[in-house]
This record gives sequence, C-alpha cells and structure tokens, in this order.
Amino acid sequence: MDDSVRVGVDVGGTFTDVVLVDETGLTTAKVPTTTPQHEGVLAGIERACDRAGVDPDSVGQFRHAMTIATNALLEADGAETALVTTAGFGDVLAIGRQNRPELYDQSVARPDPLVPAKRRYELDERATTEGIETPVDPEAVRALAAELDDEAEAVAVSSLHAYAHPENERRTAEILRAELDIPVSASHEVLGAFREYERTATTVADAFVTPRIDAYLGRLADGATGRGLPEPSVMQSNGGIADPDTVSQNAVTTALSGPAAGVVGASLFEPDGVEGLVTFDMGGTSTDVSLVREGTVARTTDADVGGRPVRIPMVDVATVGSGGGSIGWVDAGGALRVGPQSAGADPGPACYGRGGSDPTVTDAALLLGYLGPDTTLGGDLELDVEAARDALSALAAAAELSGPVAAARGVFRVANATMTRTIRSVTAERGHDPREFAIAAFGGAGPMHAAALADGLDVSTVVVPRASGVLSALGLLAADERHDAVRTYRARLDEVDIDAVASVLGDLEATVLADASDPEAATVTVEADCRYVGQSHELGVEIEDFDRATVGARFHAAHEQAYGYRLPETPVELVTFRATATLGGETPPLAAHGGDEPARRGTREVTFESAVHETPVLSWDGLAPGDRADGPAIVEGGESTVVVPPAWSLTVDDRGTLRLEADR
Repeated sequence: MDDSVRVGVDVGGTFTDVVLVDETGLTTAKVPTTTPQHEGVLAGIERACDRAGVDPDSVGQFRHAMTIATNALLEADGAETALVTTAGFGDVLAIGRQNRPELYDQSVARPDPLVPAKRRYELDERATTEGIETPVDPEAVRALAAELDDEAEAVAVSSLHAYAHPENERRTAEILRAELDIPVSASHEVLGAFREYERTATTVADAFVTPRIDAYLGRLADGATGRGLPEPSVMQSNGGIADPDTVSQNAVTTALSGPAAGVVGASLFEPDGVEGLVTFDMGGTSTDVSLVREGTVARTTDADVGGRPVRIPMVDVATVGSGGGSIGWVDAGGALRVGPQSAGADPGPACYGRGGSDPTVTDAALLLGYLGPDTTLGGDLELDVEAARDALSALAAAAELSGPVAAARGVFRVANATMTRTIRSVTAERGHDPREFAIAAFGGAGPMHAAALADGLDVSTVVVPRASGVLSALGLLAADERHDAVRTYRARLDEVDIDAVASVLGDLEATVLADASDPEAATVTVEADCRYVGQSHELGVEIEDFDRATVGARFHAAHEQAYGYRLPETPVELVTFRATATLGGETPPLAAHGGDEPARRGTREVTFESAVHETPVLSWDGLAPGDRADGPAIVEGGESTVVVPPAWSLTVDDRGTLRLEADR
C-alpha cells in the first residue's frame, strides 16, 4: 500500500461518486448506485484506479460515506428492535412531544415508533436526578433476556434519568450483552443528555440501524480486502471520520454521513469578499443545503431524520426531496408539482432509456438544452431525447400546457422554487442575509440550477469546484477525525459548583480522547448549552477554561444574535456540556490542470426563461486558470454540467474552480 494514494467514496441515491488522489493529482469516477451498495462502491474504486493507472492494492487510505443508516430510518427498514426501560415509561416513544410538524394540517400523521408496543419492556427500577431510588434486579433482567432471545435483532436500553445516574441502565446493558448475541445500545453511552423522549428515540435509532451497519461494513470490508484495499474509515454525521469499530459502537452517528461529507468538501472553496457559503448539493434524489462561515461548518444537535428526533451532533443540513430524478406530476387541483417522488437510479429518468416513463427534472434539463443529446452521465450513460420528450408531452397534456418544452420549463421553475425556499430556511429564517453569501454548487445537478436559484435570491456569486460532481467524495479526503461526547449538568450559572463542573469536563475529555486514534495529537473543544431560567430551549457557546463571567457574556451575545435581544438581568442556567476531540485532516490537492483539450465544443439551442439562445458549449477540461466567458454558456465536465445564464459571466481560478458572477 502507498499512503500517498487515497480514495474517497460517497454513495448517493442515484450515483456512487469516487475521488482518488495520488502524487499525479486527482482522478474522479461516477457509477450508478447498486443494490447492495457495496458492489457499486467497489466497482467505482476499480474504475477510478483504472483511470489513474494504479492498482487497488496500492491504495493506502479508503474513506467512505454511506446511506445505510439514512435509508433505514427514512424507510423504517432496520432491525427488529426491542426497548427496555423503566416501569411506566414504555410508551414514551408513542407519546413523544405534543408539537405538530404542520400546525394547521388536521390530517398530518406522525411516523410510527421504530419499536412497536409488543417489543417494549419495562423493569421495576428507578433513578431520580438525585440518585438510585430502586436498584435493578439482575434476575429480572436475565429473565427478560431469555424472552428477548427470539424476539429481537437489537435492544435499546433507556432508563429514567440515566443521563445523571446510569448505574441501573449500565447494569441492565451489561447483563443483556452477556446473555444475548445481539447489539445492545444504552442511552447513557449514545446520548448522555436529559429529555427522556429524545434520548430514548436516539438510542432506539442507534439500535435500529446497528445490525444493518455492521452487516454492510462487513460485506464491504470483505470485498475491499479481496481487492487489496485497506479497511474503510467512515464519515459521521458530525462531518468527522471514524474507524469502523467506533462507528459500529454508535452506528446512529452515520445518519447523515453523505450530506456531511459534501458540506466539508464545499468548505474548501469559500471565496473572499462574502460572509460565507450556502452549500447547495443537488443529487439525483434530494437536495441538501447548509452554511459555512469563515471555514467553519454549521452543526446542530437538534435534528430529525424521517420525522424522528436524532439528537447527536450533526452538520446542520436542510434536505428537500428535489433532485435530478424528482418526478413532475399534477395534483388534484391541477397544479404542477415536482417530487418528492424520485425515479431513482433504476429505472431512473425517462431519458436514461432503462424503461422509466415518468418525467423528471433531468428530462426537463435535456429538453431545455442544459444537457445535450451527446452528454453522458455516470461515465457511460447516454441520454434518449425522444424518451424525455414523450414523458414531458404526457405531463404537458395532464397540466394543460402548450407542449413538452413548456412542461420542461414548468418542472424546472417548480423544482427551483422548492430549493429556493430551502435556502431561505437556513439563511433569512435564521437571521442571515442570503445576498451576503455565495452559493457553492455541487452534486450531479447542482451546477445546472445554482445560477437560477441565485437570481431568485439576489445572490451575485456562485462557485463551482472542479470536482463538483463528486465533491462529497472529495470532502471525505479533507475531513478531520472527530469524536463527540455529551453530558447534561443543570445548575444556575451563578450557583454552579466549580469542582463539579471540572469533574464533568474531565470525564468528557477522557471519553473523546479514548476514541481518538492519536490522543496526544488531538485538540479538545468544549461547548456549554445554556438558557435563561424559565426557557425550554438552549444555545451552545464555546468555552475554554470555565469561567462564569465569560460563559454568561457569550450566552447573552449568542442569544441576541439568534433572537435579537438579551436579558442581562435574568439568571442563566447551564444545561449540557459537549466535548469534541479533533485530529486535523489532510487537504487533498486542488490545483487545476486544464487546457488538455479545446475549450469550445460547439453550440446548441438552450432555453432560458421563454427565450431560446444559440449557446456556446465549453469543455471544463479545456478551460485553464484565468479563462473567462460571458453567458449564456454551458460548461460540460465529467460528472456535472454548469449552466451560465445570460447576464452572468464565469472566470476560472488557479484551482480550476468556476466563479460565476451576476451582472446586477
């Protein structure tokens, strides 16, 4: 193996993306996502190795982002899971919270609990916030284990107040692990924080996906070993890399593995002169949007996956079911809609020629000229223009539009409107002016739509990295190693026990360093979640050496930034401490080669709004640093196509990144 040869693989809903880096530069590949997924992963690596002229057994590092946990949670297709909890709390998953996802929608339905009532078990034990009130009976746990042996593929243990006093829960988990040959997730290990419903739901999600993750990583490791590849490291939802053993012990940390990798990759391309980046990752099935400010990726601990709370640290990504494979349809009121239904990879859009007949965003792009008849996707997938025309003609008839091109324009506008709302949700709705940001477009379809979205948001700058079609895979190679731990500690800031805080922080630091591959080289950062006394929500502030005055001042400032006011006379309450151990990643080479072929491939007719323009078609491989072009223009690359509308221009920087600027 050669440590200079590194491979990153990201599995998407439609395509699997590969980036290989060696001493000669960067090689990319894109292959259709397969079922099972590991076959496409290994095929993609082999294709990238062939293109780079290296043998798979020379690869020294293999990093991977996957959708196993995401799909299991979204589709409720995981392990048969049992829940063991304190007597009286078996229905906490079903009761949940009383908030409504849609306030005025009387027909809205919550997702069913991942554990049905018949597999929820209660033990006569209890802890309070002060300590153990009723110890757990080991014989009762052993009797329960005998019952679970034939009932479950995984077990979640979530005892009342185990975040503060985990003794009962720890003993229960120890016995179940000794008696059963299945994964057991304990809440104090998964999420050592208060709020029984969220802690229980997150622990159940961990147990639910663990057998699927273990089986997948086992198949992938076997296939990799057979080809001489190293063991894969895995992207976590927090934007950091971890080894397979660490991931298997806390599988829910991979719930947003792929989107996190994309945001990390985009953070490498934040331009000067803007407040930050809106990362816009549009793939075949969905679109993911996030923020990067001064190179720092936005993260959250308040996320839902499939309508269920998963309260682990995650890159803060807003996802909408709008991608290149999203299907156009007409609702009962006669309105044109796009998504969230997707044609996926098989059969895919009608233009794939694999038997699909539904009109999709990709079919619309082909008919509008953004994609050409000779454009190939995923390396060798040729497009069928007539199949796209037939599908959009049927949609035009259903929507009472004038023809297939009108239907294509409608599909594009509706999809763009959906994605524009998502960008507003992470910018304007959180107090950020989107006009002060640039949009970083990536994913197979992102660069086609980015300038149109920017026009709708009055954003003037779009950046498209050279590896935009496989940027999530590139992000894997740039990602840090990250490990997180959390512990609830509630006290008024002005009454806090400094020694107790020091003990909690010491325990958290030891926990995250224990998972680090090189503890001595790791950097540990700590945050405190705080709130005003009487509030029910918290804000996190970073702390160094714990100091009451500093923590209070930072919280007041954070509250004012988030909500527009502060309450300096109101006491502040400490709620939860969070620690992160980080080992810096190695940024892959980003320099552009360029100029390897003629820059101009010809022209074709392209529809912008209602006008048709004879538009130059440029080769990305033919563009060199310093090149400039005025819109309209189409830039075709190996994995993505960039659309430069009229009144926009593009320049190429020294890394091969396209910078699109609007003439406002």
